[in-house]
Amino acid sequence: MEVRHDDRMSQVEVAPVVRAPDACTTWRPQLPIDVRRTLSPLRRGRADPTHRVTDDGAVWRTTLTGTGPATYRITQRGLHEVQAQAWGDGAEEVVVGLPDLLGARDAADGFEPRHRLLADAAARHPGLRVPRTGRVVEALVPAVLEQKVTGKEARQSFRTLVLRFGTPAPGPAPDGMAVPPSAEAWRHVPSWEWHRAGVDPKRSRTICLAMRYAARLEQAVGMAPDEAAGRLTAVPGIGAWTVAEIAQRALGDSDALSVGDYHLSQYVGWALTGRPLDDDGMVALLAPWRPHRYRVVRLLECSGYAKPRFGPRLTIQDHRAH
Repeated sequence: MEVRHDDRMSQVEVAPVVRAPDACTTWRPQLPIDVRRTLSPLRRGRADPTHRVTDDGAVWRTTLTGTGPATYRITQRGLHEVQAQAWGDGAEEVVVGLPDLLGARDAADGFEPRHRLLADAAARHPGLRVPRTGRVVEALVPAVLEQKVTGKEARQSFRTLVLRFGTPAPGPAPDGMAVPPSAEAWRHVPSWEWHRAGVDPKRSRTICLAMRYAARLEQAVGMAPDEAAGRLTAVPGIGAWTVAEIAQRALGDSDALSVGDYHLSQYVGWALTGRPLDDDGMVALLAPWRPHRYRVVRLLECSGYAKPRFGPRLTIQDHRAH
């Protein structure tokens, strides 16, 4: 089928693939869009089975929509033309949601860089947007897995569990891709499988408890930020950091600041002031940029700035030996 978002939509030329898509679209946004940079926060490492960037520059993703699983392929022809092909029962839903996914609601109104590093990054990356997947569970699980462990550990745990309890990706997906488990499937992951994946009991309990209330948590997509945060933090084990990580991806919140992150406050401090900061210092420093604090972080990440490397790092914990 062909989905039309507005009068700027046109018929897509389907790229040669093994199987014709179940739905497709071309979106021509008025504001520039950089697909790969906009969607990069959704990728949980290079081996993420739900997100792949192929050699031709296409972004492949899988998701579990309300109408079923889907695989979709997004390609870009300039900053003002994006094409998407989708396969599976959720293909139509994915195509309809493409503008939201790529930050159509994120116009950056009122944002002023106020710092040379931010101004340079904004000029070099005009297509950077804050994505909005609209899928809370899919953002919640990897965020909880990242609590108090290294990114490498969390990414490996996520990959292991998705491949073990997810479902095959529909359509001509690249090898090794899978659709994330449903809330019900996450709830019924046996304790020993969490253990084998390197996930400690505290994090696995948080995920299993959250999945009991998945339908109510998904409602956060339609709420104001404070209301959404209240709904999410009602689950024991989900605090401000986890809420921010979810909001940045599922809710498209350009102000969601990951307070409590092991590295972020120091990174922001070094980049903007030339010295490390703690969380309180970072919050005070970024206050003038509200409601664009997460945008500031993304621009810093895209600027290529790297803080001085010294001091202790978070050590890897192998929970499988416990």
